[in-house]
Amino acid sequence: MTDHHTGQRTRWLIPLLVVACGVAVGNVYFPQAVVPLAATGLGVSPGTAAGVVTATQFGYSAGIFLLVPLGDRLPPRPLLVTLLTVTGLGLAAAAAAPALPALLAASVLVGAATVVGPLAGPLAAGLVPAGRRGVVGGTLLSGSLAGMLLSRTAGGALGDRLGWRAPYVLAAVLTLAVALLLSRTLPRLTPPTRQSYPRLLAAPLRLLRTEPDLRRSAFYQATVFAGFSAVWTGVALLLAGPVYGLGAAAVGLLALVNAVTMVVTPYAGRLVDRRGADVVNLGCFLLVAASAGVLALGSLGGGPGLLCLVAGTLLLDVGMQSGMVANQVRIYALGADVRSRLNTAYMTCAYLGGSLGSWLGARAYAGWGWPGVCALTAVLTALGLVRHLRARTGIRTPGTRIRTPGRNPYDGSRPDVTVR
Repeated sequence: MTDHHTGQRTRWLIPLLVVACGVAVGNVYFPQAVVPLAATGLGVSPGTAAGVVTATQFGYSAGIFLLVPLGDRLPPRPLLVTLLTVTGLGLAAAAAAPALPALLAASVLVGAATVVGPLAGPLAAGLVPAGRRGVVGGTLLSGSLAGMLLSRTAGGALGDRLGWRAPYVLAAVLTLAVALLLSRTLPRLTPPTRQSYPRLLAAPLRLLRTEPDLRRSAFYQATVFAGFSAVWTGVALLLAGPVYGLGAAAVGLLALVNAVTMVVTPYAGRLVDRRGADVVNLGCFLLVAASAGVLALGSLGGGPGLLCLVAGTLLLDVGMQSGMVANQVRIYALGADVRSRLNTAYMTCAYLGGSLGSWLGARAYAGWGWPGVCALTAVLTALGLVRHLRARTGIRTPGTRIRTPGRNPYDGSRPDVTVR
């Protein structure tokens, strides 16, 4: 998104985008709470019904890759309003689904269209001065976290009372209401590029190849998010196993600890604005590394072990989410006209890391139990930390590009300097 920041506009636009992010992200996560109810209602096994969650997340990943680059090609108001409208209609179709195949198809559509969060970040970055991008990014992330947590809680409670279709109806109403609100309040902005759609899709790969700061930001988030996903995959097995003997509800209660992160992320954004993204990244790596040690004590069981799980997951989530703010501020500074494509490359790498972390976490738990999961998280964090320390000490490999201050790297105004 091109920069269009004015003080008056952002006073009401940023809170509105926070609400839009929360509603959109909630559409991805509330199905996790209603899968058992949907299984009963549709007459299928819970394992089969769990495909609804997978279908939604698959659609979301596809939407990030296929639709988020359009943020640099299309005006934000019609793009966001159209995507939210399609999402609302998809949720309505899911609520009316007569059988599981129809629900799965609607879930893919909902996931693909509800990519408002990855589009809102670049838009907001262009609406505020550079010195406020950290705090605004943290505020948007807080909205996304609120949507994640509240959607699970509200979806489960409403589903228990009115059946599994009710949460889909509520989500459809909220999504369409946000679409209507955005259609009346978002300003008319000019898109920064007229490139063809195939070139837009190719751009994230090209940017990963040419932008060192994008590569390292993506690597940082991929390693930390992989450790985060490994922990949350393994902790469900730990709590349900012989050490604790608790049910799935215990995982949901443990996840509520993440609510603290909604307060922390805006503070992390302010710290990025004052001290820079690299300083915050270093602190985040240290927090995640510390969380691995604290989480390992969760294998003790009982009250002390559970307390260590609470403290460890809190440290882990604060570190991961604060790192997200720092990384996005860094990549948004690379070019105002390509922020959506930069975010596409970044988010795709982050989600690939998270998927790999879940896969490795399950296998680490099967082979070495909970200590193996914590060791895996520590190793993944160490990979990111070593890369970060190399960047901070100025170690460069041949072919690394050095950005000239003030240069727009996409208009050809000033050539890059290459280390030979």
